Amino acid sequence: MIVVLKPNTPKERASALIEWLKSQNLTVHISEGEINTVLGLVGDTGEIDMDLVSSLDIVEDVKRVSDPFKCCNRKFHPKDTVIEVGDVKIGGGHFCLIAGPCSVESEEQIVEVAQKVKAAGANILRGGAFKPRTSPYAFQGLKADGIELLLEAKKITGLPIITEIMNANHLPLFEDVDIIQVGARNMQNFELLKELGKLKKPILLKRGLANTLKELLMSAEYIMAGGNEQIILCERGIRTFETQTRNTLDISAVPMLHELSHLPVVVDPSHATGVRSLVEPMALAGAACGADGLMIEVHNDPMHAWCDGAQSLRPEQFAEVAQKVLAVREALRK
Repeated sequence: MIVVLKPNTPKERASALIEWLKSQNLTVHISEGEINTVLGLVGDTGEIDMDLVSSLDIVEDVKRVSDPFKCCNRKFHPKDTVIEVGDVKIGGGHFCLIAGPCSVESEEQIVEVAQKVKAAGANILRGGAFKPRTSPYAFQGLKADGIELLLEAKKITGLPIITEIMNANHLPLFEDVDIIQVGARNMQNFELLKELGKLKKPILLKRGLANTLKELLMSAEYIMAGGNEQIILCERGIRTFETQTRNTLDISAVPMLHELSHLPVVVDPSHATGVRSLVEPMALAGAACGADGLMIEVHNDPMHAWCDGAQSLRPEQFAEVAQKVLAVREALRK
């Protein structure tokens, strides 16, 4: 249920209504806009007398929300959510570039890449410490040592870091990680999502290989229902019948998610295509359709990368893509 308060409602009267709603065993999400304040009610609203609430002189409108996702619903929260990571802002008109290797391989490698992507305009450093791989024989990441190397690169460059979590038992290792990534294979690992909901830390949630947008938003709902509202959605391509690319980038997902939800949306053109030559056009498409950021794999020696070298850009290629992406962003502002 959504309760829209009238403009210029006295704060004390709004507070009194909010306390009463909470006394009905409801969670109240408050979104203050320039004109109206919107109260999003989560819980069993079936016993609430809508006519009684509507009759209050401070209430402009009351409506039920049929969508199963509540907390991340734009109807509950009309204004864009802005995620802040240090000095970096994501969403609400703020754009970020996330770049770095698929996997952390050595201190020399991650520091060199971090320095070069920062010089090219990246705001956040990505790097895999724990790697989910299709084959059990493939490189699985440096694990805790990989996180330590990412933190060393952060210390040298000042870039916030993002890396993927595989298991809730690993959470103590992620205490100093700025953004925790939930990969496509874990999008519906609901027990993990519940644990992430207890944190006060941004979570980047990737869409599953064959999941709908509603399922993605329901996974975000799991995290938000636990109290963590700092979520970034990521479109990273879905599995279709096409075999020329690793996945198929669903570019329409970006504006659709923006219609459905207030959460920022990032596009990953690297995993979406799996082909180095396609990363640039898909990155530009992501920027053009209104994405709040891009996540791009960059390696200083892709030919000898321990994983995903075929889709990784060299630092100088990333610099060119970054310039073109910013040009697209500037054109959209005109």
